[in-house]
Amino acid sequence: MQVDANTLRKGHVVDYNGKLWAVIKSEIMIPGKGAAVIQVEMRDVRAGIKTNVRFRTQETVERVQLHDHDMQFLFSSDDDYTFMDQTTFEQLVVPKDIIGDPVVFLQEGMICNVQTYEGVALSVDLPSTVILEITEADPVVKGQTASSSYKPAKLSNGVKIMVPPFVDAGTRVVVNTSDASYIERARS
Repeated sequence: MQVDANTLRKGHVVDYNGKLWAVIKSEIMIPGKGAAVIQVEMRDVRAGIKTNVRFRTQETVERVQLHDHDMQFLFSSDDDYTFMDQTTFEQLVVPKDIIGDPVVFLQEGMICNVQTYEGVALSVDLPSTVILEITEADPVVKGQTASSSYKPAKLSNGVKIMVPPFVDAGTRVVVNTSDASYIERARS
């Protein structure tokens, strides 16, 4: 569908020069002279190459319609991750680089939102939080207060995060999957 370039936002996918591009960032620029332009940073969905393109604000671009699927994570094999559609029970193999850094938080049976175009996965959105157990935590430094500092800890999936001093090994915590940050202790 044709849309005005000035309506492009992060997450949109466009067909530009015969390739699919995911919008990473868009910014309207108003120079001292002349018409306003929109500066769009995009990533080639298949090749992963980034580019910057300037469109006139009145230009139109072809926005691609993506399909959202709730899919259950089944298993991984090397750098391939297999998901199953919750309605059709079809399986889809997704490469690790499409999932990105949050891949370390994938858990068997987890329901994720997978965006596809013509049967090819373009992005995988994990739930915003997961509950994991702390396996290792540094001891509290004397004089350290809960409000002023954090200490390093290791999660059961091997990821290192910073936690408040009162969190010890064996504690279950809620972790943000987008930036691997501590949110709170998990309720029993």
